[in-house]
Amino acid sequence: MISRWVLSWAIVGTFCGLFAGLYWNILELMTHGLQRFQGLSLLLVMPLAGLVIGLVIHFLGNPGEIAVIVDNIHFRGGRLDARKNPSMILASLVSISARGSAGPEAPLVQVTGSFGTWVADRLRLEGEDVRSMSLAAMAAGFTALFGAPLGGAMFALEILHHQHIVEYYEALMPAIVSSCASYVVFAAITHLGIAPTWHFPQYHLDSIDDLAVAIMFGIIGVVAGWIFMGIFRGCDRIFALIPGPIYLRTTIAGLGLGILATFLPLTRYFGHEELDEVVNQSFPVIFLFMLAFAKMATISITVAGGWRGGFIIPLFFIGACVGKAVAVFIPGLNPTLAMICTMAAINVSVTRTPISTTLLLSKLTNFNPLTPILFASLIGFFLAPKVPFIASQLKSEKQTVISHQ
Repeated sequence: MISRWVLSWAIVGTFCGLFAGLYWNILELMTHGLQRFQGLSLLLVMPLAGLVIGLVIHFLGNPGEIAVIVDNIHFRGGRLDARKNPSMILASLVSISARGSAGPEAPLVQVTGSFGTWVADRLRLEGEDVRSMSLAAMAAGFTALFGAPLGGAMFALEILHHQHIVEYYEALMPAIVSSCASYVVFAAITHLGIAPTWHFPQYHLDSIDDLAVAIMFGIIGVVAGWIFMGIFRGCDRIFALIPGPIYLRTTIAGLGLGILATFLPLTRYFGHEELDEVVNQSFPVIFLFMLAFAKMATISITVAGGWRGGFIIPLFFIGACVGKAVAVFIPGLNPTLAMICTMAAINVSVTRTPISTTLLLSKLTNFNPLTPILFASLIGFFLAPKVPFIASQLKSEKQTVISHQ
Protein backbone atom coordinates (compact mmCIF):
# COMPACT_ATOMS: atom_id res chain seq x y z
CA MET A 1 0.00 0.00 0.00
CA ILE A 2 3.02 2.31 0.32
CA SER A 3 3.40 4.02 -3.03
CA ARG A 4 4.89 7.18 -4.45
CA TRP A 5 1.63 8.91 -3.59
CA VAL A 6 2.02 8.16 0.10
CA LEU A 7 5.61 9.34 0.00
CA SER A 8 4.66 12.55 -1.80
CA TRP A 9 1.94 13.31 0.77
CA ALA A 10 4.41 12.69 3.60
CA ILE A 11 7.07 14.88 1.96
CA VAL A 12 4.57 17.70 1.50
CA GLY A 13 3.56 17.40 5.16
CA THR A 14 7.20 17.42 6.23
CA PHE A 15 7.99 20.64 4.37
CA CYS A 16 4.77 22.23 5.64
CA GLY A 17 5.76 21.29 9.20
CA LEU A 18 9.19 22.85 8.66
CA PHE A 19 7.65 26.08 7.39
CA ALA A 20 5.12 26.15 10.25
CA GLY A 21 7.89 25.64 12.80
CA LEU A 22 9.96 28.47 11.30
CA TYR A 23 6.90 30.73 11.13
CA TRP A 24 5.99 30.01 14.76
CA ASN A 25 9.52 30.69 16.04
CA ILE A 26 9.69 34.02 14.19
CA LEU A 27 6.24 34.89 15.52
CA GLU A 28 7.35 34.10 19.07
CA LEU A 29 10.42 36.33 18.74
CA MET A 30 8.37 39.22 17.39
CA THR A 31 5.67 38.75 20.02
CA HIS A 32 8.16 38.78 22.89
CA GLY A 33 9.72 41.91 21.46
CA LEU A 34 6.38 43.73 21.45
CA GLN A 35 5.19 42.42 24.83
CA ARG A 36 6.94 45.20 26.71
CA PHE A 37 4.47 47.71 25.32
CA GLN A 38 1.52 47.91 27.68
CA GLY A 39 -1.12 50.41 28.76
CA LEU A 40 -1.28 53.77 27.02
CA SER A 41 1.74 52.97 24.82
CA LEU A 42 -0.59 50.68 22.85
CA LEU A 43 -2.40 53.75 21.55
CA LEU A 44 0.76 54.48 19.56
CA VAL A 45 2.18 51.01 18.92
CA MET A 46 -0.94 49.36 17.52
CA PRO A 47 -1.83 52.12 15.03
CA LEU A 48 1.80 51.99 13.84
CA ALA A 49 1.50 48.23 13.45
CA GLY A 50 -1.70 48.82 11.47
CA LEU A 51 0.12 51.25 9.21
CA VAL A 52 2.88 48.71 8.55
CA ILE A 53 0.30 46.01 7.77
CA GLY A 54 -1.53 48.32 5.38
CA LEU A 55 1.68 49.35 3.60
CA VAL A 56 2.69 45.70 3.16
CA ILE A 57 -0.68 44.89 1.58
CA HIS A 58 -0.66 48.09 -0.49
CA PHE A 59 2.73 47.39 -2.06
CA LEU A 60 2.81 43.56 -2.13
CA GLY A 61 -0.86 42.92 -2.91
CA ASN A 62 -3.92 41.80 -1.00
CA PRO A 63 -3.46 38.14 0.07
CA GLY A 64 -7.18 37.66 0.70
CA GLU A 65 -8.86 35.70 3.47
CA ILE A 66 -10.09 32.14 4.04
CA ALA A 67 -13.03 32.85 1.70
CA VAL A 68 -10.58 33.27 -1.21
CA ILE A 69 -8.98 29.92 -0.39
CA VAL A 70 -12.38 28.21 -0.35
CA ASP A 71 -13.26 29.79 -3.71
CA ASN A 72 -9.99 28.60 -5.24
CA ILE A 73 -10.56 25.06 -4.01
CA HIS A 74 -14.05 25.05 -5.50
CA PHE A 75 -13.64 26.90 -8.77
CA ARG A 76 -9.94 26.91 -9.71
CA GLY A 77 -9.40 23.18 -9.43
CA GLY A 78 -7.81 23.53 -6.01
CA ARG A 79 -5.01 25.80 -7.20
CA LEU A 80 -3.75 28.34 -4.64
CA ASP A 81 -1.57 31.24 -5.80
CA ALA A 82 1.86 31.35 -4.15
CA ARG A 83 2.49 34.90 -5.41
CA LYS A 84 0.38 36.23 -2.52
CA ASN A 85 2.48 34.48 0.13
CA PRO A 86 5.02 37.26 0.86
CA SER A 87 2.21 39.70 1.60
CA MET A 88 0.35 37.18 3.77
CA ILE A 89 3.46 36.12 5.71
CA LEU A 90 4.64 39.66 6.50
CA ALA A 91 1.20 41.12 7.19
CA SER A 92 0.14 38.22 9.42
CA LEU A 93 3.40 38.22 11.41
CA VAL A 94 2.94 41.89 12.24
CA SER A 95 -0.81 41.48 12.86
CA ILE A 96 -0.43 38.59 15.29
CA SER A 97 2.72 39.76 17.09
CA ALA A 98 1.22 43.22 17.61
CA ARG A 99 -1.59 41.40 19.41
CA GLY A 100 -4.43 41.66 16.98
CA SER A 101 -7.31 39.29 17.76
CA ALA A 102 -6.61 36.83 14.96
CA GLY A 103 -4.53 33.67 14.97
CA PRO A 104 -1.96 32.09 12.62
CA GLU A 105 -4.19 29.35 11.24
CA ALA A 106 -5.31 31.28 8.14
CA PRO A 107 -1.77 32.36 7.09
CA LEU A 108 -0.43 28.84 7.65
CA VAL A 109 -3.22 27.29 5.59
CA GLN A 110 -2.80 29.70 2.68
CA VAL A 111 0.97 29.35 2.47
CA THR A 112 1.07 25.59 2.93
CA GLY A 113 -1.85 25.09 0.55
CA SER A 114 -0.08 27.05 -2.18
CA PHE A 115 3.00 24.90 -1.58
CA GLY A 116 0.84 21.85 -2.26
CA THR A 117 -0.23 23.42 -5.55
CA TRP A 118 3.44 24.06 -6.42
CA VAL A 119 4.31 20.42 -5.73
CA ALA A 120 1.37 19.28 -7.87
CA ASP A 121 2.71 21.40 -10.74
CA ARG A 122 6.19 19.93 -10.36
CA LEU A 123 4.70 16.42 -10.47
CA ARG A 124 2.52 17.42 -13.44
CA LEU A 125 -0.66 16.39 -11.70
CA GLU A 126 -4.07 17.15 -13.16
CA GLY A 127 -7.71 17.26 -12.09
CA GLU A 128 -8.62 16.02 -8.62
CA ASP A 129 -4.99 15.09 -7.92
CA VAL A 130 -4.08 18.79 -7.87
CA ARG A 131 -6.92 19.60 -5.49
CA SER A 132 -6.03 16.67 -3.24
CA MET A 133 -2.41 17.79 -3.00
CA SER A 134 -3.44 21.35 -2.12
CA LEU A 135 -5.87 20.07 0.50
CA ALA A 136 -3.23 17.75 1.95
CA ALA A 137 -0.92 20.73 2.39
CA MET A 138 -3.72 22.85 3.90
CA ALA A 139 -4.42 20.07 6.39
CA ALA A 140 -0.74 20.03 7.30
CA GLY A 141 -0.95 23.75 8.06
CA PHE A 142 -4.00 23.31 10.29
CA THR A 143 -2.43 20.38 12.10
CA ALA A 144 0.82 22.18 12.81
CA LEU A 145 -1.01 24.80 14.86
CA PHE A 146 -3.61 22.59 16.55
CA GLY A 147 -1.48 19.49 17.15
CA ALA A 148 -4.29 17.10 16.14
CA PRO A 149 -3.58 15.25 12.87
CA LEU A 150 -7.04 13.76 12.40
CA GLY A 151 -8.82 16.95 13.50
CA GLY A 152 -6.63 19.10 11.27
CA ALA A 153 -7.23 16.86 8.27
CA MET A 154 -10.98 16.93 8.81
CA PHE A 155 -10.99 20.71 9.33
CA ALA A 156 -9.28 21.32 5.97
CA LEU A 157 -12.09 19.38 4.26
CA GLU A 158 -15.07 20.46 6.37
CA ILE A 159 -14.49 24.20 6.11
CA LEU A 160 -14.94 24.10 2.33
CA HIS A 161 -18.72 23.71 2.38
CA HIS A 162 -21.54 24.72 4.70
CA GLN A 163 -23.69 21.67 3.99
CA HIS A 164 -21.67 18.76 2.57
CA ILE A 165 -19.38 17.86 5.46
CA VAL A 166 -16.59 16.23 3.44
CA GLU A 167 -17.21 17.18 -0.18
CA TYR A 168 -13.79 16.23 -1.51
CA TYR A 169 -13.63 12.86 0.23
CA GLU A 170 -10.90 11.61 -2.12
CA ALA A 171 -8.52 14.02 -0.36
CA LEU A 172 -9.11 12.51 3.10
CA MET A 173 -6.20 10.04 3.09
CA PRO A 174 -3.73 12.54 1.56
CA ALA A 175 -4.79 15.04 4.23
CA ILE A 176 -4.31 12.54 7.07
CA VAL A 177 -0.88 11.36 5.89
CA SER A 178 0.33 14.94 5.32
CA SER A 179 -1.05 16.01 8.70
CA CYS A 180 0.78 13.25 10.54
CA ALA A 181 4.09 14.19 8.93
CA SER A 182 3.55 17.88 9.65
CA TYR A 183 2.60 17.15 13.27
CA VAL A 184 5.81 15.23 13.98
CA VAL A 185 8.06 17.86 12.40
CA PHE A 186 6.33 20.85 14.01
CA ALA A 187 6.29 19.22 17.45
CA ALA A 188 9.99 18.37 17.14
CA ILE A 189 10.85 21.98 16.28
CA THR A 190 8.60 23.86 18.71
CA HIS A 191 7.88 21.21 21.39
CA LEU A 192 4.21 22.15 21.05
CA GLY A 193 1.22 19.92 20.35
CA ILE A 194 2.27 16.96 22.49
CA ALA A 195 0.45 17.93 25.69
CA PRO A 196 -2.96 19.64 25.84
CA THR A 197 -2.84 23.32 24.92
CA TRP A 198 -5.24 24.44 27.65
CA HIS A 199 -5.43 23.04 31.15
CA PHE A 200 -9.05 22.51 32.08
CA PRO A 201 -10.07 20.80 35.33
CA GLN A 202 -10.77 17.11 34.84
CA TYR A 203 -14.27 16.07 33.86
CA HIS A 204 -15.95 12.65 33.81
CA LEU A 205 -19.18 11.82 32.04
CA ASP A 206 -21.15 10.10 34.83
CA SER A 207 -24.76 10.95 33.97
CA ILE A 208 -26.88 11.14 30.87
CA ASP A 209 -28.14 14.46 32.26
CA ASP A 210 -24.80 15.94 31.22
CA LEU A 211 -25.81 15.47 27.58
CA ALA A 212 -28.81 17.70 28.20
CA VAL A 213 -26.45 20.25 29.74
CA ALA A 214 -24.21 19.95 26.66
CA ILE A 215 -27.21 20.67 24.42
CA MET A 216 -28.15 23.67 26.57
CA PHE A 217 -24.67 25.13 26.28
CA GLY A 218 -24.71 24.32 22.59
CA ILE A 219 -27.72 26.62 22.27
CA ILE A 220 -25.95 29.28 24.33
CA GLY A 221 -22.91 28.97 22.05
CA VAL A 222 -25.09 29.37 18.96
CA VAL A 223 -26.63 32.56 20.40
CA ALA A 224 -23.12 33.88 21.01
CA GLY A 225 -22.20 32.94 17.43
CA TRP A 226 -25.18 34.84 16.01
CA ILE A 227 -24.24 37.91 18.10
CA PHE A 228 -20.63 37.70 16.91
CA MET A 229 -21.67 37.51 13.26
CA GLY A 230 -23.94 40.52 13.72
CA ILE A 231 -21.13 42.54 15.30
CA PHE A 232 -18.71 41.49 12.58
CA ARG A 233 -21.02 42.45 9.73
CA GLY A 234 -21.65 45.81 11.37
CA CYS A 235 -17.90 46.46 11.64
CA ASP A 236 -17.39 45.29 8.07
CA ARG A 237 -19.96 47.81 6.80
CA ILE A 238 -18.36 50.61 8.83
CA PHE A 239 -14.84 49.91 7.55
CA ALA A 240 -16.17 49.63 3.98
CA LEU A 241 -17.25 53.28 4.27
CA ILE A 242 -13.69 54.46 4.94
CA PRO A 243 -12.29 55.89 1.69
CA GLY A 244 -8.68 55.87 0.60
CA PRO A 245 -5.92 53.25 0.56
CA ILE A 246 -6.01 50.17 2.75
CA TYR A 247 -3.30 51.45 5.11
CA LEU A 248 -5.70 54.10 6.33
CA ARG A 249 -8.21 51.41 7.29
CA THR A 250 -5.61 49.19 8.98
CA THR A 251 -4.26 52.16 10.96
CA ILE A 252 -7.73 53.08 12.22
CA ALA A 253 -8.29 49.43 13.13
CA GLY A 254 -5.03 49.47 15.08
CA LEU A 255 -6.20 52.49 17.06
CA GLY A 256 -9.49 50.74 17.91
CA LEU A 257 -7.63 47.62 19.01
CA GLY A 258 -5.23 49.70 21.08
CA ILE A 259 -8.09 51.42 22.91
CA LEU A 260 -9.76 48.11 23.78
CA ALA A 261 -6.46 46.49 24.80
CA THR A 262 -5.67 49.41 27.10
CA PHE A 263 -8.83 48.89 29.13
CA LEU A 264 -9.16 45.09 28.72
CA PRO A 265 -5.68 43.54 28.24
CA LEU A 266 -7.14 40.03 27.92
CA THR A 267 -8.71 41.02 24.58
CA ARG A 268 -5.25 41.45 23.12
CA TYR A 269 -3.68 38.59 21.13
CA PHE A 270 -5.62 35.67 19.68
CA GLY A 271 -6.28 33.85 22.96
CA HIS A 272 -3.70 31.07 22.81
CA GLU A 273 -2.34 31.90 26.29
CA GLU A 274 -5.12 34.16 27.56
CA LEU A 275 -7.67 31.35 27.47
CA ASP A 276 -5.79 29.57 30.28
CA GLU A 277 -6.31 32.66 32.46
CA VAL A 278 -10.05 32.51 31.86
CA VAL A 279 -10.09 28.80 32.74
CA ASN A 280 -7.96 28.91 35.87
CA GLN A 281 -8.78 32.27 37.44
CA SER A 282 -11.94 33.53 39.10
CA PHE A 283 -13.74 36.42 37.41
CA PRO A 284 -17.13 38.02 38.10
CA VAL A 285 -19.98 37.01 35.79
CA ILE A 286 -20.41 40.55 34.46
CA PHE A 287 -16.70 40.81 33.65
CA LEU A 288 -16.74 37.51 31.73
CA PHE A 289 -19.70 38.61 29.62
CA MET A 290 -18.07 42.00 29.03
CA LEU A 291 -14.82 40.26 28.04
CA ALA A 292 -16.70 38.03 25.58
CA PHE A 293 -18.42 41.01 23.92
CA ALA A 294 -15.14 42.95 23.81
CA LYS A 295 -13.43 39.97 22.17
CA MET A 296 -16.17 39.81 19.57
CA ALA A 297 -15.46 43.47 18.84
CA THR A 298 -11.67 43.00 18.63
CA ILE A 299 -11.98 40.02 16.26
CA SER A 300 -14.35 42.04 14.08
CA ILE A 301 -12.10 45.10 14.06
CA THR A 302 -9.03 42.96 13.35
CA VAL A 303 -10.44 41.09 10.35
CA ALA A 304 -12.76 43.77 8.95
CA GLY A 305 -10.03 46.37 9.44
CA GLY A 306 -7.64 44.57 7.11
CA TRP A 307 -5.34 42.88 9.63
CA ARG A 308 -4.47 39.29 8.75
CA GLY A 309 -5.13 36.11 10.69
CA GLY A 310 -7.73 33.49 11.54
CA PHE A 311 -10.56 33.52 14.07
CA ILE A 312 -10.86 29.92 15.27
CA ILE A 313 -8.92 30.20 18.55
CA PRO A 314 -10.40 33.67 19.28
CA LEU A 315 -13.85 32.07 18.94
CA PHE A 316 -12.81 29.40 21.44
CA PHE A 317 -11.82 32.21 23.81
CA ILE A 318 -15.28 33.79 23.51
CA GLY A 319 -16.94 30.44 24.12
CA ALA A 320 -14.88 29.85 27.26
CA CYS A 321 -15.84 33.27 28.65
CA VAL A 322 -19.56 32.80 27.97
CA GLY A 323 -19.65 29.20 29.20
CA LYS A 324 -17.83 30.00 32.43
CA ALA A 325 -20.03 33.05 33.06
CA VAL A 326 -23.19 30.93 32.82
CA ALA A 327 -21.67 28.18 34.98
CA VAL A 328 -20.74 30.71 37.66
CA PHE A 329 -24.18 32.31 37.48
CA ILE A 330 -26.02 28.96 37.84
CA PRO A 331 -24.56 26.99 40.78
CA GLY A 332 -24.14 23.26 40.31
CA LEU A 333 -23.08 23.31 36.66
CA ASN A 334 -19.71 21.85 35.79
CA PRO A 335 -17.59 24.76 34.47
CA THR A 336 -15.38 22.51 32.33
CA LEU A 337 -18.38 20.99 30.56
CA ALA A 338 -19.96 24.43 30.20
CA MET A 339 -16.88 26.09 28.70
CA ILE A 340 -15.91 23.35 26.25
CA CYS A 341 -19.45 22.82 24.95
CA THR A 342 -19.90 26.56 24.42
CA MET A 343 -16.52 26.75 22.70
CA ALA A 344 -17.57 23.96 20.34
CA ALA A 345 -20.98 25.43 19.50
CA ILE A 346 -19.82 28.99 18.78
CA ASN A 347 -17.00 27.80 16.54
CA VAL A 348 -19.25 25.40 14.62
CA SER A 349 -21.98 28.01 14.20
CA VAL A 350 -19.43 30.26 12.48
CA THR A 351 -17.20 27.77 10.62
CA ARG A 352 -19.67 24.86 10.00
CA THR A 353 -17.11 22.22 11.09
CA PRO A 354 -18.81 19.90 13.63
CA ILE A 355 -16.66 16.80 13.26
CA SER A 356 -13.24 18.46 13.26
CA THR A 357 -14.19 20.88 16.02
CA THR A 358 -15.09 17.91 18.22
CA LEU A 359 -11.75 16.23 17.48
CA LEU A 360 -9.74 19.43 17.90
CA LEU A 361 -11.26 20.43 21.22
CA SER A 362 -10.83 16.93 22.62
CA LYS A 363 -7.11 17.16 21.85
CA LEU A 364 -6.58 20.80 22.83
CA THR A 365 -8.35 20.48 26.19
CA ASN A 366 -7.71 16.80 27.06
CA PHE A 367 -11.49 16.40 27.32
CA ASN A 368 -11.85 12.65 26.93
CA PRO A 369 -15.60 11.98 26.45
CA LEU A 370 -16.29 13.09 22.87
CA THR A 371 -20.06 12.76 23.13
CA PRO A 372 -20.88 16.03 24.97
CA ILE A 373 -18.67 18.02 22.57
CA LEU A 374 -20.27 16.29 19.60
CA PHE A 375 -23.78 17.08 20.85
CA ALA A 376 -22.88 20.75 21.34
CA SER A 377 -21.17 20.86 17.94
CA LEU A 378 -24.22 19.43 16.19
CA ILE A 379 -26.43 22.01 17.89
CA GLY A 380 -24.05 24.69 16.62
CA PHE A 381 -24.22 23.26 13.12
CA PHE A 382 -27.99 22.84 12.81
CA LEU A 383 -28.95 26.13 14.51
CA ALA A 384 -26.42 28.26 12.63
CA PRO A 385 -27.69 30.96 10.22
CA LYS A 386 -28.88 29.70 6.84
CA VAL A 387 -26.34 31.92 5.08
CA PRO A 388 -22.85 30.91 6.32
CA PHE A 389 -20.44 33.40 7.82
CA ILE A 390 -17.84 32.39 5.22
CA ALA A 391 -19.95 33.24 2.18
CA SER A 392 -17.85 31.16 -0.23
CA GLN A 393 -18.95 28.01 1.65
CA LEU A 394 -22.36 28.55 0.04
CA LYS A 395 -22.37 26.81 -3.32
CA SER A 396 -25.31 25.91 -5.52
CA GLU A 397 -25.88 22.48 -7.02
CA LYS A 398 -25.02 23.87 -10.47
CA GLN A 399 -21.74 25.32 -9.23
CA THR A 400 -20.89 22.03 -7.56
CA VAL A 401 -21.26 20.18 -10.87
CA ILE A 402 -19.22 22.78 -12.75
CA SER A 403 -16.36 22.70 -10.22
CA HIS A 404 -16.01 18.93 -10.68
CA GLN A 405 -15.87 19.06 -14.48
